[in-house]
Amino acid sequence: MDSKNLIRFLFLTFIIALLLLLTLTTLPYNLPLTTNPRAALLAASTIKQPPKPTTRLHTSDVPHHPLDPLTLPELNKLRSILLSHALFQNSNTYALHSVVLHEPDKALVLAWNHGDALPPRKASVIARVNGEAHVLTVDISIGEVTPVDVGHHSGYPTMTIDDMTSSTWAPLGDAEFNRTIMARGVDLKDLACLPISLGWFGKKEENRRLIKIQCYSMEGTANFYMRPIEGLTVVLDMDTKQVVEITDKGRNIPIPKAAGTDYRFSAQNTKTNLVNPISIEQPKGPSFTIENDHLVKWANWEFHLKPDPRAGVVVSRARVRDPNTGELRNVMYKGFTSELFVPYMDPTDAWYFKTYMDAGEYGFGLQAMPLDPLNDCPRNAHYMDGVFAAGDGKPYVRENMVCVYESYAGDIGWRHSESPITGMEIREVRPKVTLVVRMAASVANYDYIVDWEFQTDGLIRVKVGLSGILMVKGTSYDHMNQVNQPENLHGTLLSENVLGVIHDHYITFYLDMDVDGPDNSFVKVNLKRETTSQGESPRLSYIKAVRDVAKTEKDAQVKLKLYDPSEYHIVNPSKTTRVGNPVGYKLVPGGTAASLLDLDDPPQKRGAFTNNQIWVTPYNRSEEWAGGLFTYQSQGDDTLAVWSQRDRAIENKDIVMWYTLGFHHVPCQEDYPIMPTVSSSFDLKPVNFYESNPILNIPPHFEKDLPVCNAAAAAV
Repeated sequence: MDSKNLIRFLFLTFIIALLLLLTLTTLPYNLPLTTNPRAALLAASTIKQPPKPTTRLHTSDVPHHPLDPLTLPELNKLRSILLSHALFQNSNTYALHSVVLHEPDKALVLAWNHGDALPPRKASVIARVNGEAHVLTVDISIGEVTPVDVGHHSGYPTMTIDDMTSSTWAPLGDAEFNRTIMARGVDLKDLACLPISLGWFGKKEENRRLIKIQCYSMEGTANFYMRPIEGLTVVLDMDTKQVVEITDKGRNIPIPKAAGTDYRFSAQNTKTNLVNPISIEQPKGPSFTIENDHLVKWANWEFHLKPDPRAGVVVSRARVRDPNTGELRNVMYKGFTSELFVPYMDPTDAWYFKTYMDAGEYGFGLQAMPLDPLNDCPRNAHYMDGVFAAGDGKPYVRENMVCVYESYAGDIGWRHSESPITGMEIREVRPKVTLVVRMAASVANYDYIVDWEFQTDGLIRVKVGLSGILMVKGTSYDHMNQVNQPENLHGTLLSENVLGVIHDHYITFYLDMDVDGPDNSFVKVNLKRETTSQGESPRLSYIKAVRDVAKTEKDAQVKLKLYDPSEYHIVNPSKTTRVGNPVGYKLVPGGTAASLLDLDDPPQKRGAFTNNQIWVTPYNRSEEWAGGLFTYQSQGDDTLAVWSQRDRAIENKDIVMWYTLGFHHVPCQEDYPIMPTVSSSFDLKPVNFYESNPILNIPPHFEKDLPVCNAAAAAV
């Protein structure tokens, strides 16, 4: 090699080494590093960074699917149509309490295919005009407004955000209220008040929209919930904003101290790192796509997903691909949170009415806050906004309301190892990766996390997590040695002058199962103990399964009993497997709770949909809200329990299953000042839906397919 070529060679070698050094020292902090430069460069070029949440204006959104929610342009057009209509032009006051897509008939949706023209886009509107409720269907394309007769029922529509916020400020216009606050030693600048639905407890509460306001001190803490002005309750006319009544029965109860109540990270004096950071890396990017904003495709699943102001999220047209035929098979037409019933167990004056219906009164989706990237959802999550209409009809965007992500928690899809006695060295294991759809709602103090989790074996798991802050009661007690009868506290002493009141949570889900088609049957597979006859067997007893097909609604009403077990199947009797079993899915309840309230107690009358854990009704598009269409101040005359009294036929029909997930909550000190999340779930699991294990042929993990991490990222 001559001197010129040698110099050129040395120069190129230097440049390559320098570029390599720069590459290695400027890689993103989250990129796996190795001692092998080639592997590091390969990782740098192949690992796809997860998308970060972005702000979208939504001004150019257009619908692509019959079930797509109303777009921002459609909401603007809808508002113009309504305001030019005679009903609104001749009104002094109006408010839009619900504005959502009027979904096309089910048959039209089932017949629609991608590329077909969309059915006419219509809106379903619940409005109050001059104090009267109106249900309207609006054809957005032609501007036609059609009144809908929903019959006469007690109650009012879901509150608007303006209803809630204006009600909390209204008492400040009352001189007596201000004097009462100051007499309790609270500066008006430190006042925080909450709008509390008052349920229904008799005729004195009828014929006007009322709300109760209770207040707290924010002095010294962001967690004002822990500093109640106990015993002070304001009854307010929600329409006139006039104070109807002020009750103050807690003058002798001190406001709890602020010290130790603030839960914000910035407010903590000490910070503890218990674990090292952890994140899921996907070298080839995510395995799911979201087409046209709402159609989710992942592994063998496909479903439509949309935010909803009342339900939170709605999962529709859930279909799973059969591994043998390649066919997308129907599983569920529509699933969502129908109602949340939260009764508190304190019968005293300032507490007896706290029996919330969080979806029907407050709007579960309206209370959904933007999710916090990296903490609410992992780094590999995709986010979806909610586009809703305010009370005046103007659209607004709830950013990052829903997230979708793949999850791997080290769980196992299936496994088997042969023991040494067989002489076969077999160890076969398959990892379980799932797809999670998540939303979280902060209904004042309480936070709910709802997950819809899809698994490759066809299972759908629905999980509810409870967190947030307890609704507490002020007390004169600061130690249990002052309490003569602890059972009369109605709760637990959590800190000095702070009681956590016993309460329940019931989350009722609407599950329109369409297993291989709309016409299905509900089957209770009862597990019965049988005894053997003398001399028949060394065994004295065994269990057998007895199938009972529900003919009518009452046959399908189920109260879960540990010592009277059953399986609960939704089957398609017209389709069987090759060996003759009807294809189906089964509901698998997790840990749950049942209401212990008297059936004639006014809150339980309104929440009668919790009298059973399982109901099955014939499909009726007007029956979606377990607590009734108009839940606020309702008397329980339009609930799931009322509809089911008709005892309609449900065998081999288009049916809807309703399941209630329940929690009893006796607060404890670990719940103070903010609660660690507690969760429960239920499963929708294939039962003879497939010919065999549908994930038999999925591959195991191989080292070559995974990100290469340095030693510091590995467990020692």
